[in-house]
Amino acid sequence: MGAAATAAMVVFVRGEDPVLLRDAVRHAVDEAVGDRDRDLVVTENDGDQVDIGALVDAASTPPFLTDRRVVVVRIGADDVTVDQLTPLLEYLADPLDTTSLVIAWGRGGRIPKALETALTAAGARTVTTGPGGGKSGRRDWYDEQYARAGVRLDGAARALLESTVGEDVSRVPNLLDTLAAVFGAERLDAATITPFLGEAGGVPPWDLTDAIDRGDAALAVELVRRILTTRHALQVMATLTSHVDRMLALDGSEARDERGAAEVLGIKGSTFPARKALDGARRLGHDGIVRAVELLADADLDLRGASSWDDELVLEVLVARLARLRRTGAGR
Repeated sequence: MGAAATAAMVVFVRGEDPVLLRDAVRHAVDEAVGDRDRDLVVTENDGDQVDIGALVDAASTPPFLTDRRVVVVRIGADDVTVDQLTPLLEYLADPLDTTSLVIAWGRGGRIPKALETALTAAGARTVTTGPGGGKSGRRDWYDEQYARAGVRLDGAARALLESTVGEDVSRVPNLLDTLAAVFGAERLDAATITPFLGEAGGVPPWDLTDAIDRGDAALAVELVRRILTTRHALQVMATLTSHVDRMLALDGSEARDERGAAEVLGIKGSTFPARKALDGARRLGHDGIVRAVELLADADLDLRGASSWDDELVLEVLVARLARLRRTGAGR
């Protein structure tokens, strides 16, 4: 069987958030089952005991009393080896055209090269749960979620939903399903969706550094308060330190564009982080970067007991002062 003939027969769902992974697998299985009897069609493991061989045997068996078999293989254990994947790799080399195979990969990091190659050869459709890296990946993921749920939000409503959810993106599918059930395809504004949003979640760290880079001290303080509901103060410090360290590395370097900046910083792949660091270094200048390093060093000492201030106050003052550098250069 060629890949074109089996493109819809294998779906590979990957993601570390168990809620998003479960939701994506459910949608993939529902799509494959259609209006058939689920009890008659679906074979799956419960996620605790992964008997890949038995599931592959089921996938290799023609359906009985129906025209399609749907097999779900959930792989989440860190100790699954390439050898244990061998039955699955062999199946993917010649998948049965009456079986829809849904593979749920709940492990972090890169998938084994052998599995990646086998999936490509089988024409598998890959579904990645959760937002990808950076703002563009996050935007694309939200676009997919709105389209899937059939929910139409105006710009203000979308901004409100996404800022309220923050990093707690596992809330999104159920929230959108609720809005779809209540309002259908009606276009919704911010006031309409507010009662459904619940408590604000954490925020991505780049939202904080973006606010600092824009010189928006008030927003930076608001964001750091929210981040501290889900992250330790020293984790926030690590984010801020990394942000400034990149600018420091570029200060006085020969980098003239983002590609050159990426080389200096040792960044592979997307050069967007290098461009942000280069823009920040140029905006602050040498004196501003030095002052940022001083502010970070003082705050680090305060968090480790040099000050009587609590962690939240230390970080609020720090991000406000860093944002002020955006407007005043060296901040003195």
